[in-house]
Amino acid sequence: MRRVSVDIGGTFTDCFLVWDDQYVAAKALTTHQNLALGFNASLAQAYGQLGLGLEDVMADVDSVRYATTLGTNALIERRGPVVGLITTAGFESTVPLSRGRGYGEGLPERMRKDLPMAERPDPLVPIPLITGVRERMAQNGEIIMALDEDDLRAQVHRLVDRGAQAFVVSLVNSVVNPAHELRVEEVIREEYPEHMLGSAPILLAHKVVGRKGEYARTSSAILDAFLHKAMYLGLSSLELNLRENGHERPMQVVHNSGGMAQLNSTDALQTIHSGPVAGIAASEHLAAETDLGNIVCTDMGGTSFDIGLVVEGGIKFYDYNPVIERWMVNIPMVHLVTLGAGGGSIARFDRLRQTVAVGPQSAGSDPGPACYDKGGREASVTDADLLLGYLRTDNYAGGRIVLNEKRAASVMRRTLGEALGTDTIAAAKLVKQRVDNDMANGIAQELRARGYEPSQFTMLAYGGNGALHACGIASAIGITRVLVPPFSSVFSAVGAGNMDQLHIHEKSLYLQIYDSVTRSLLSSFDGFNEIVPELEAKGRADLLRQGFAEDDIEHRLEVDMRYGNQLAQTAVVVGRNRIGNSDELLELIGVFGRDYGKRYGEGSQSPEAGIRINTVRVASYVTTPKLRFADILPPEDSLHEAPEAEAVRPCHFVGVEGPVETAFHTLETLALGAVVTGPAVVISQSTTFLVEPGWRLSVGRYGAGWMQRNEPGSGGAQ
Repeated sequence: MRRVSVDIGGTFTDCFLVWDDQYVAAKALTTHQNLALGFNASLAQAYGQLGLGLEDVMADVDSVRYATTLGTNALIERRGPVVGLITTAGFESTVPLSRGRGYGEGLPERMRKDLPMAERPDPLVPIPLITGVRERMAQNGEIIMALDEDDLRAQVHRLVDRGAQAFVVSLVNSVVNPAHELRVEEVIREEYPEHMLGSAPILLAHKVVGRKGEYARTSSAILDAFLHKAMYLGLSSLELNLRENGHERPMQVVHNSGGMAQLNSTDALQTIHSGPVAGIAASEHLAAETDLGNIVCTDMGGTSFDIGLVVEGGIKFYDYNPVIERWMVNIPMVHLVTLGAGGGSIARFDRLRQTVAVGPQSAGSDPGPACYDKGGREASVTDADLLLGYLRTDNYAGGRIVLNEKRAASVMRRTLGEALGTDTIAAAKLVKQRVDNDMANGIAQELRARGYEPSQFTMLAYGGNGALHACGIASAIGITRVLVPPFSSVFSAVGAGNMDQLHIHEKSLYLQIYDSVTRSLLSSFDGFNEIVPELEAKGRADLLRQGFAEDDIEHRLEVDMRYGNQLAQTAVVVGRNRIGNSDELLELIGVFGRDYGKRYGEGSQSPEAGIRINTVRVASYVTTPKLRFADILPPEDSLHEAPEAEAVRPCHFVGVEGPVETAFHTLETLALGAVVTGPAVVISQSTTFLVEPGWRLSVGRYGAGWMQRNEPGSGGAQ
């Protein structure tokens, strides 16, 4: 196996190179003005460690896989074309009104509750660029009013006159019968051929999303159109960079559904949060191989802190109506929660509460934290970590970034110390305590909202700053076991290298499988069984187009089910790809009832309200070779005390008065099974392990670390 996988984050571009049986990780600062520069720099570090050249790598790797924040950044910066929306007459206000709680979607809970100050997000499509056309389709696909083409042409001219550079067409009930949306596209092409408007994208909502839900479906198409140009230019430049360096195979792009596809089979919307999702995919694979049980995935990078769950040996949670930035969409996306807390998060004085607040603003990679000495003028989490003694000024990021401690101290004193009336060390402690508590609260809220207690979970800590803050976060919520996975600083890139080729297609329907009035089960399965092969054919076509053999393609069938008219929907994986008789239907109902009981409490099931299927979903995929990490944890009989520390330096810890003499080790000098008892710092080429007082670290393979809280009276190695 030879492959390159890359995670382009807000601060660093992470690279993971697999070359036969050699695994190499590397990092470089993200170059937002040209993403290819950061990619080339990180890849050069990787192949340089193996003594290879760029041409050798690019010609011989079987795939290059990207997870990127390009779309996320474009949304934050509102960098996109002028989008015009064509919808059914009478529904022009659907998007501006959003939903009753649309003002608060995408905001922290504290801001959602602040109704007097509530503001809806600035629209991606202003009201003057929304137009209605005369047509109407019934919910069963019957044409109630034919499309008025003269009216349509007039409305298209109106949008172009107002500056529309991209078109979204979202007509009511088009997922059932897309005839009118398809005709609208033809009319736009007739009125404005490509030589007149250029490559103005036209996005049909039924092609972006196959489910009903007019607001979320339209929002999905709008976001896709808004991101189209930035994603096309950014990813095309990356693919061109590969071509120029000798890589002839198609570039692969990670999707937020947990799979990947070629660039020509990727929608812009599918790339949002693809980096964190790749980390969750790697966590799922690792949990299955090492039998960790329930794990909470935590990715602390330079800009954000991402939380995901993998329970019962590999079950992932999906969001089928996720909120992206400030808008609800209805695409299937691996569930994750993102907090504005990372190494580059800016710490500021909260005048209202007379204390420290951290994030969500970040110093990013340019200028970066003040200690990077590149012009940063605000105190950050990394500045606090440096002042507390955890980081070495001459050995940060493998020595590629030299830190300026005096600069960090000056900024910390000016922005926080003076306002708080305290010294720089006390201010730095407050910063660390605040960011650790914020991340701990985010984890606890996510777990308890789903009926779990943190003590039931092992915490997986990765990202460039994961191992540095893991003990502080875990201690705050009562987690006693932390695994820092192999290549933790580039773990999302590792996940990108482990993903399968995957496409998901879905379709809405209204199918009553148990009628509570007649107390009868569905007896005819023809309608359901006709939809499934239709969706399988779409997924098969996607994968055949990308060069995969038909015999390698597999399908997984899922359905969204609910009791009666409840709003709560549960996605159920069907054990087979067709339903042929009542026994198989009863088996599906049983799986639904058990899943529902686990999620909402046993006894909450309500079959007396009726049972129905609202969505049919088919995941079509091709399994690709995976990395093997089954032996990363040190065997019990290999545990031994670590050798004497290379150096002892003073560090400061939250809750401990004064400096504490702390042992410093280099990870590469510690053998498998070496046990380091805190307080200690273990430095590697790409990350720093902080073993706080009361914790111990057991060294695993590939840079992995098993961190456990000491039991009362325990020593170091057990």
